[in-house]
Amino acid sequence: MGTDDSPPAARFVAQPRAGRDPAPQRLPNEPDADQEILVDSVRGANPFVGLTLGQVTSAGARWVGALIKRPKVVAGSVQSWAAEEARVLAGRSAVTPHPRDRRFEDRVWADSPVWKRVAQTYVLTRDAVLGSVDRLDLDEKSAERAKFALMQVIEAAAPTNNLLLNPVAQRTMIETRGQSLVAGGRHFLHDVRHNGGMPSQVDTRPFELGVNTAATPGAVVYRSPMFELIQYSPGASHVRSVPTVLIPPQINRYYFLDLAPGRSFVEYAVSQGLQIFCISWRNPTSRQRDWDLDDYAAACIEAMRIAGNITGSRSVNIAGFCAGGMTTSSVLSHLAMIEPDLVNAATLGVTLVDTDVNSTLNMFASERTVEAALRRSRHRGVLSGDSLAKMFAFVRPNDLIWNYVVSNYLLGQNPPAFDVLAWNSDATNMPAALHATFLDMWLNNALVDAGRASVLGTPIDLGKVKNDMYVVGARTDHLVPWESAFAATRHFGGAVRFVLSNSGHIQALINPPGSPKATYYANGAPAPDPEVWLQGAQRHDGSWWEDWAAWSQERSGDVTDPPKALGNHAYPPRMDAPGRYVTE
Repeated sequence: MGTDDSPPAARFVAQPRAGRDPAPQRLPNEPDADQEILVDSVRGANPFVGLTLGQVTSAGARWVGALIKRPKVVAGSVQSWAAEEARVLAGRSAVTPHPRDRRFEDRVWADSPVWKRVAQTYVLTRDAVLGSVDRLDLDEKSAERAKFALMQVIEAAAPTNNLLLNPVAQRTMIETRGQSLVAGGRHFLHDVRHNGGMPSQVDTRPFELGVNTAATPGAVVYRSPMFELIQYSPGASHVRSVPTVLIPPQINRYYFLDLAPGRSFVEYAVSQGLQIFCISWRNPTSRQRDWDLDDYAAACIEAMRIAGNITGSRSVNIAGFCAGGMTTSSVLSHLAMIEPDLVNAATLGVTLVDTDVNSTLNMFASERTVEAALRRSRHRGVLSGDSLAKMFAFVRPNDLIWNYVVSNYLLGQNPPAFDVLAWNSDATNMPAALHATFLDMWLNNALVDAGRASVLGTPIDLGKVKNDMYVVGARTDHLVPWESAFAATRHFGGAVRFVLSNSGHIQALINPPGSPKATYYANGAPAPDPEVWLQGAQRHDGSWWEDWAAWSQERSGDVTDPPKALGNHAYPPRMDAPGRYVTE
């Protein structure tokens, strides 16, 4: 690919927003309990279908139709609800909100007889409505979609979302003499004007790319119309001779791998003497609608060759994450047939390998929803990152929508300033052609069904990939179930080391050493299925980053002196990291 000499974009610097109080001066190094819940809820980098409003309405209608056909279920549910509600009103009910339900954590919900009954009535009604789905003998996918549709109504109807039924908001209004509602009004108007009417999840103002996020020193050593290749400065007195190329997902910015200092995977990797290169994908517009998997696979191979050229190494290691891991898997299959020596070892992080494993995403998958999603992306030329973010918010409406309605609007608080959420709000698009390919791979489980799909003219067959592999799963991942990632141990043809992080989809990747909460599981013995593997796995305190670094060092060649300068004569530095494309 050639170079692109279009004018540089302005650096991303979050600007002051109307309706916001002064930005906080201190940035968190570790998420607090609430932030951990939110991090676990952010969207991942996955091919996604989504449901239209009509499809959600249809799912609710099927629930109503099933209730009409089962009057005994209705009668039994109403009778049970009425009996328990009578106990609620009499003060004899044991119904309580879930301990992790932050909506009712204030003591007023337990200490006040009135507000305790309001909370109990809501919880009782919510459980009765959702529980009715399980008694209607719906097929699994219809039941999940019905729960999704009902959840939107139930969560919206929570008393905490209503000033008249939220004692905490009332108390705050009195204590601030109404200023909380004034601030909340400003926040609401800001979100209507600048956030599509969705409540803001994060205050991005404290974060500046290249300053306190995406700040690991490095340089762009190559730019094509599709990607920039960043080479990072050495972080140790000696380095390994074989470089590692990071392949991030195509639907998110790369810098979740290079967050704040101390929380950066890139920073840690170079500190261990690894020579790190990272692809920064360009954010496509409708003009790039035809970029498909072949184009992205070719770009990955081009980046590998450049990294090898700069470092003087005949082979490279690669590491793919999320949807970038699906791309990496396809590239490995292609190279296994035409150039097996180009890649020495490979890493996959929270990658959807086996799509038959049940996940939140599978709720949306059907021929009808896939075709609807394809029509939308073909019409626009891209799968919009903003629309994708909104759909993921509705998958977790309490955590990602109503939580912020209460805090931003009713309590007048600023949204939190947190690096992961700031990254999550920095949405990108996916070209329509790549979207179509990923949907086909997802719907037809094409990565594990050898020959079902092809890349660069060769059929995808993971069994032909003989490279050593390091595969990371996340135990509480709601997007890529760890069992799906574990499937790599069965389908790749080389030696696969699988480790299981104790956290969710994104937090598993942003997992620096030193965190007291970090643990992972490892098992050197092969196992036929994930549960057998987990039963024999050993729990380790600390981050899997340390285990990966040791594994990578063994497969990264000889120890040598670090380069005196970045790039070389053929690929000189063009600009400092994080580069241009990350700002577009």
